[in-house]
Amino acid sequence: MKTLITTLTVCGLVTCGIALAQTKAGDATKKAPVPAAAKAPAPAAKKAASAPAAPDLLKPATLRAKAPETYKVKFTTTKGDIMVDVTRAWAPLGADRFYNLVRGGFYKDAAFFRVLPRFVAQFGIPARPEVGAAWDHAYIIDDRVTQSNKRGTLTFATAGPNTRTTQIFINYGDNVGLDTQGFSPFGVVTEGLEVADKFFSGYGESPDQGRITAFGKAYLDKSFPNLDRIITAVVLPADAPAAPAAAGDAKK
Repeated sequence: MKTLITTLTVCGLVTCGIALAQTKAGDATKKAPVPAAAKAPAPAAKKAASAPAAPDLLKPATLRAKAPETYKVKFTTTKGDIMVDVTRAWAPLGADRFYNLVRGGFYKDAAFFRVLPRFVAQFGIPARPEVGAAWDHAYIIDDRVTQSNKRGTLTFATAGPNTRTTQIFINYGDNVGLDTQGFSPFGVVTEGLEVADKFFSGYGESPDQGRITAFGKAYLDKSFPNLDRIITAVVLPADAPAAPAAAGDAKK
């Protein structure tokens, strides 16, 4: 397994970059051409159109729907609920990828494995190793940076140019230094940022991303049992009313 690490300079301090463990994916199996003799449709018969493949987390090519121009996602975590508003125009490819991952159930039981106070809370390696392997090289190219990495924004992690896959971080601070490094926010926490602030941060950089990818939730449960995680993540219906703020919520 080869791990690529980008080093970020934030507020004058050098910190470990947004790293993404990667494994070399095997070549896709090529489908052999059908011999001419095997083709025997009636002369006037029309070939039926192939139905699109059903969404399957083990087949990234089946999760490529275009996202709505705006949509809301609700994360239910071990610390409480977090609401995210996504604006596709901010980062279209990132917004589409996030939309498909959430709808496909990718983030269920995913841990916040890299929580650095005043910097980021990072998640997006799945609980199931077979799912992680399927998405390891499912890259999307970079979006143009149109928004700043301010507190509460959500941005895809990278291992260099055009390597976004599934990992995301919530900006704890105004990490404007990331703007010039190609990190393009696609959404923002609108409710529950105080919930995210409470994610367990005692392990720092200790959880190994390669081992999370290889062994999933079993590795984290054994070695880092205090990590917070996502219980469920859902795209809310377009007409869903906004949840009322709980008494005592911090002002945005």
